[in-house]
Amino acid sequence: MDLQQKARKRCHWLPEDNMPAGPMYKALVDQLASDIASGKLQPGVRLPPQRLLADALGVTVGTITRAYREAERRGLVEARVGSGTRVKGKTESLPHFHHLTRAGQDSIDLSLSIPIPTPLRQQQLAASLQRVSSRPAAIDEALAYQPEQGCPNQREQLCQWLSTQGLQMDPDELILTEGGQHADFLALQALVKPGEAVASAALTYPGMIAAARQLGLKHLPVGTDSEGIRPDLLERLCQQQRIRLLYLMPEYNNPTGQRMSDSRRMAIVEVARRHDLLLLEDGVQFVTAEYRGTPLFELAPERALYIFSVSKLLAGGLRFGALRAPVNLMAHLRVALRAQCWSSPGLMGAVTCDWLADGGADALLNWQWEEIRARQALVQEILSPYEVSAHPCGFHAWLRLPEGLRAVDFVHLADGRGVTLIASEPFCVGSQPAPQAVRICVTPPASRDALAEGLQRIRALLDDAPAIPAPLL
Repeated sequence: MDLQQKARKRCHWLPEDNMPAGPMYKALVDQLASDIASGKLQPGVRLPPQRLLADALGVTVGTITRAYREAERRGLVEARVGSGTRVKGKTESLPHFHHLTRAGQDSIDLSLSIPIPTPLRQQQLAASLQRVSSRPAAIDEALAYQPEQGCPNQREQLCQWLSTQGLQMDPDELILTEGGQHADFLALQALVKPGEAVASAALTYPGMIAAARQLGLKHLPVGTDSEGIRPDLLERLCQQQRIRLLYLMPEYNNPTGQRMSDSRRMAIVEVARRHDLLLLEDGVQFVTAEYRGTPLFELAPERALYIFSVSKLLAGGLRFGALRAPVNLMAHLRVALRAQCWSSPGLMGAVTCDWLADGGADALLNWQWEEIRARQALVQEILSPYEVSAHPCGFHAWLRLPEGLRAVDFVHLADGRGVTLIASEPFCVGSQPAPQAVRICVTPPASRDALAEGLQRIRALLDDAPAIPAPLL
């Protein structure tokens, strides 16, 4: 039996022999489309590896590669690192993460990373709106088209406030955005070409996963330890693949809570310089100056970008943030932002900057950080027998489940007890196996008592773990 015959026997899908004349790659894509429409190929089915199919059809690997790329462009298949090329089917799958709660009316929602509810937010926002509306010059400025980088006055005001928080930036280094997610997407779109690779911790923010996927980027996972991304594993990955950008959360990773020491940050910077990596530091999970390490843009100003947002500090609905970037990259970012939305909304920036400058925001933040510390102490107290990691200023905790418990089952059981959680799967990069862990957000409940009640229900589920039946195969 020759090579082609052996390859054909190993392929679980082959096109029909009587394909129409014309370019082979187009005929292959048309056959794929026909077999998907007829149900011959079901959603999730993995197509034969490219070299195997090339041997089976007696064509070059390049022909198969071109066919698979065209099929992906047409939305027929999906290629994922480590998982091969799979049929997408007729309908798009729902996203694995949500920015709105799925908690029922009577459920204690511990699933979302949001500011702690308090009437003080509404009062301060109302006051800021009144102050802005009373200044004709501010209204005129807000109504006008803004420069791509954002209003110069607002960039200056934001830098002044950030300096009081221990973050020294120059207004010329900032481009204003519509929140942290927009800054993330903007950096990837402007600085990474489709098909290029980006890397992050193997467990990372789902918004980054979604942005990389939407832009057609290869998203590669890097192994971690108690301090986050391991420099030796990043070095090894860079030797194997050409990586354009590394995304990371040094202050505390979402979801694991891992924090990087300054020595670890320097080691990451050294790898980045050797392999010419851009560093995208997500600072949306903001922490107080006493807990903050050295920002990467201070360690490597020539290649480090920094994302800031008020989503966790003031309100997610404000959609106001900023991206700090080296001046030599700003032109790329301006062009990309202009194509997306022309500029950030001037009115939103005016209200936010007024809120920050007034001083009320500082009092609100001090209260929130104090409240979060107390809530994290509750987590440690109630769940102390179990493996929980968190940051004192963190909006969430990461609970590793005892042996025998599966995260998806535990989330379902918690739903039954009136507690809404998120399992580990939405945070997994590529085909990485999901650890048996759940994220517990401490900020959605309006009171500590409500949080304590939710934690007690989780503790009861954990204590009853031996009684939870294992699934049968």
